[in-house]
Amino acid sequence: MEVEKIRKVSFTGPIMPDGGSFGSPKVYAAGIPAVKVALEHALKEMGLKRSVLTLSKLNQQEGIDCPGCAWPDPEKRSPLGEFCENGVKAIAEEATNQRVDPAFFEKYSVEEMASWSDYQIGKSGRITHPMVLRPGSLHYQAISWAEAFDLIAEELHGLDHPDEAVFYTSGRSSNEAAFLYGLFIRAFGTNNMPDCSNMCHESSGVALTETLGIGKGSVTLEDMYLADVVMILGQNPGTNHPRMLSALEKCKGNGGKIISINPLKEAGLVRFKNPQEIIGMIGQGTGLTDLYLQVKINQDVALLKLILKKLYHKELQESGIFDWEFIQEKTQGVEAFLEDLKRYSSEELLRSCGLDEEQVDEAVEIIAAGKKLIICWAMGLTQHKNGVDNIQECVNLLLLKGSIGKPGAGTCPVRGHSNVQGDRTVGITHHVSPRLNAAYQRVFNFIPPTKVGLDVVHAIQAMHEKKAKIFVALGGNFLSAASDTHYTGAALQNCRLTVQISTKLNRSHLVTGKTALILPSLGRTEQDLEGGAKRYITVENSMGRVHRSQGRLQPASDQLKSEPAIIATMAKAYFKDTGSIDWEALGEDYDLIREKIAQVFGGFEDYSERSAGAGFDLPNNSREADFSSLPGGKAHFTRCQLPNHQLTNAKYLLMSIRSHDQFNTTIYGLNDRYRGVKMERRVLFMNPQDVAEEGLKKMDVVDLISKYDGQIRKAENFLIFPYDIPQGNLAAYFPETNVLVPIHHFADKSHTPISKSIEVDILPKPNSQ
Repeated sequence: MEVEKIRKVSFTGPIMPDGGSFGSPKVYAAGIPAVKVALEHALKEMGLKRSVLTLSKLNQQEGIDCPGCAWPDPEKRSPLGEFCENGVKAIAEEATNQRVDPAFFEKYSVEEMASWSDYQIGKSGRITHPMVLRPGSLHYQAISWAEAFDLIAEELHGLDHPDEAVFYTSGRSSNEAAFLYGLFIRAFGTNNMPDCSNMCHESSGVALTETLGIGKGSVTLEDMYLADVVMILGQNPGTNHPRMLSALEKCKGNGGKIISINPLKEAGLVRFKNPQEIIGMIGQGTGLTDLYLQVKINQDVALLKLILKKLYHKELQESGIFDWEFIQEKTQGVEAFLEDLKRYSSEELLRSCGLDEEQVDEAVEIIAAGKKLIICWAMGLTQHKNGVDNIQECVNLLLLKGSIGKPGAGTCPVRGHSNVQGDRTVGITHHVSPRLNAAYQRVFNFIPPTKVGLDVVHAIQAMHEKKAKIFVALGGNFLSAASDTHYTGAALQNCRLTVQISTKLNRSHLVTGKTALILPSLGRTEQDLEGGAKRYITVENSMGRVHRSQGRLQPASDQLKSEPAIIATMAKAYFKDTGSIDWEALGEDYDLIREKIAQVFGGFEDYSERSAGAGFDLPNNSREADFSSLPGGKAHFTRCQLPNHQLTNAKYLLMSIRSHDQFNTTIYGLNDRYRGVKMERRVLFMNPQDVAEEGLKKMDVVDLISKYDGQIRKAENFLIFPYDIPQGNLAAYFPETNVLVPIHHFADKSHTPISKSIEVDILPKPNSQ
């Protein structure tokens, strides 16, 4: 009997520093350097002709929607280019001239490729053909589309129960693809639909749904211009969504004030040099933040409670600080909330957040004077055990100010991937909604499953325990994005089959089940033709507007299929000629998909027609200050708890962050220009006093250790970089630090991993000190 070969693949790639250097952090974002770096990336990856063709249409009406962040486009688009530096990097990554073809896979084994860095893997290029990795083999081989779909269908039919399959969704997929994917999964018989939102903004969705009746933000882009005060918490827009800086610049120009709350002082929140204006190119640019509060990691609730207590005291003295008419007409629970606020000691809250009282008092004065308040946040609030409470404390402040449902005010969770919000809107959710199930039954004549499905962390656990046996991913780099890398890698290897619908090579293609498939799809930049006619897809931006995206480039290979076509053909292969759904028609006709979306979900009437031009806004009860769907018919105040960071098992609290040269797990380069890091990713940002007390110095090498549930996890070989960060706090890049995040520790209610508050110790290497 032949013994199956065991693939010895690295779950993380190299763990040695690249030997970079550290300089001084920048004091502004964008400007000439951003233009220079963007053009260098575009020309290197795409060449001049393709660069002009893509960038001239990027984020223009009915052009190419940027596959990077979900920040909305203004009504009036800039003729100089409606994009940012990192948007260009995202486009350049997808539209690269590099190719990963069958000869590439014949040359390189999965073991060898897994030894490469994530940067090297990603730079390999676009995948051109469907590929299969057979049991025991170390090399992918080409496979026909028909054979690939037959293999998937056979494996799915071989399961004992549909719940033994897991179907993951990345936020870059279109509304059409996500809807078809969710339809297939439900028709197959499971709600196992983990998606990237589980790892990032799930806490926002839970918090906002409970308090305001909708899991989305309430503001529009125009509201950002009109705000009296914008509070930005746990967010680095200069890197993660740079076009937000233009909106903040307009807010400042209209007299608005900006309060930034973040452990690290980020250049993009300090000053912005708009590359589309003379003052941004040769002048000093615009100072953005009026007050920068470098709160300790995950002490935002402590800070907000202190601000709320001081505002309440001020209200009792002066009145007019709170909007009592709004509170009485639109909210419930304010008495219990204010009574609960009295339980907290101002002195203890101040110690917890690690700020000077004068700074807090200044914040109170700014907020008290403003009538229109917007609060923006990102993963710095959501990826904690108390992530839901973090957001709900923000909602409490907005409700007291009456800053929901009026121009220039409201909630603004800033989403990452370009359509992560749209995926959820059109049905990608592991939760069960009787109303949604009834709509599927009415429109498609089948009974959807009623058992709650698996989210990301519980899907990983199920695969690790061999309860889930097939894993299908619509985009993304699941292994590198998820927590507890070694646990997740072992979970994927336990599967009988793993399927990746992808555009580019990533580490999840190398750490696989016994059999693995790569199904190469069209990217946003590429023409999608059916019968010679050009098709378009639609997406939903971070503020709830749906609009078109249409590629312009020739596809990287004639073997590529669109995501809707892949999903429809996969469903057709599984169901054959049974069932009531015409999968073939749906895969060919995107207008038909949009027609079905409109029949299932409200707000999509005349979908195809209304998606033209600037698109259309979906209904948003919070934007209208209509809370009638909530219990009691009003918005809810919440009594939030302080985080419990006693650090009984460790000395430091670590947060994972992005480099300026990455988007999620995609590594564009090895520089973090704004923070002063050059050609390095294994970096530990550490308070200078902590560095001295540890007997360390700049560039010393240390390991990071986390201890949870009796298990020790280690991230090796990080270079010390003394940095302006609160004492007792550390920061380092993901995915390198994901190995430290315990799979069984996540946010209450939302199950989002605790990637921004990991308890760790530092272990100096022998050659340090």
